[in-house]
Amino acid sequence: MKRFPSRLLQAAAVAFGLLAGASAMAQTAICYNCPPEWADWASQLRAIKDKTGITVPPDNKNSGQTLAQLVAEKGSPVADMAYYGVTFGVQAKKDGVTAAYKPTGWAEIPDGLKDPEGHWFSIHSGTLGFMVNVDALRGKPVPRSWADLLKPEYKGLVGYLDPASAFVGYVGAVAVNNARGGSLDNFGPAIEWFKALKKNDPIVPKQTSYARVLSGEIAILLDYDFNAYRAKYKDKANVEFVIPAEGTITVPYVISAVAKGPNAANAHKVMDFILSNEGQAIWANAFLRPVRMSAISKEAQARFLPASEYARARTVDYGRMAEVQKAFSERYLREAQ
Repeated sequence: MKRFPSRLLQAAAVAFGLLAGASAMAQTAICYNCPPEWADWASQLRAIKDKTGITVPPDNKNSGQTLAQLVAEKGSPVADMAYYGVTFGVQAKKDGVTAAYKPTGWAEIPDGLKDPEGHWFSIHSGTLGFMVNVDALRGKPVPRSWADLLKPEYKGLVGYLDPASAFVGYVGAVAVNNARGGSLDNFGPAIEWFKALKKNDPIVPKQTSYARVLSGEIAILLDYDFNAYRAKYKDKANVEFVIPAEGTITVPYVISAVAKGPNAANAHKVMDFILSNEGQAIWANAFLRPVRMSAISKEAQARFLPASEYARARTVDYGRMAEVQKAFSERYLREAQ
């Protein structure tokens, strides 16, 4: 039997060691729908890298696109975790694309904000309203109600994300529907409102439009409080957040481990960090309501609108909201797009 020279064996061992070291150093976890411009995921992703050594590449999908891709890749998953609105988390479990995982801090998540088995759990919530670039209104008054947005003076100034695809778009539909007398079993008021708004030439993007509001391209966007506060306090834009007079809703955003994700252990570490004091504080400092409320500093709390304004924001049956989402989306596309 031929012997390999010892120097070759040593070189091979060194090369193997370098490859193993590089592999260990290059720890990643793929998250679908973790966009840097949304909810200050940029700061969260940096902190995850700094504290855990795990790189989570940014991803700009919306909730609907995320679920569709998870289902398409079910036989050979690419993602390790997914972030989306609560109704998409509910549906993702039904579609069999999530894995149960109960992170550190699980016991502090209220029962209504987590799947009992751990297939999804809330990390923060937002209240829907109007994110208004006051300068882009060019002297027009800041709208204060859902009815105001139908006025001719706001023609071409109103934007909302596609409610048949983006979760925030669907939340806007549920909010206006409830505010105008509808229910999760009757979306007639919302459909009629969207049809009326169509006369005002609204802008309807499919993905996060934060930058388009800051630039003034969209003057009024149906969006969450945390994005408006971020624009006002962090980016120093002349932006105001309005909770409409007729009312609105508050909804949680959730995260799931992906079934058979290729980097499951890394994903678990990331989710543990997100629910840690430090991870939750990042959301609070980005003006979100973290699921562990103890993480909100007094400074962050002071930047929210008064509690009297938030009294007009309601919760809904999120399970039922998930059940009727597909039917609403189909009706919206058929009647109001």
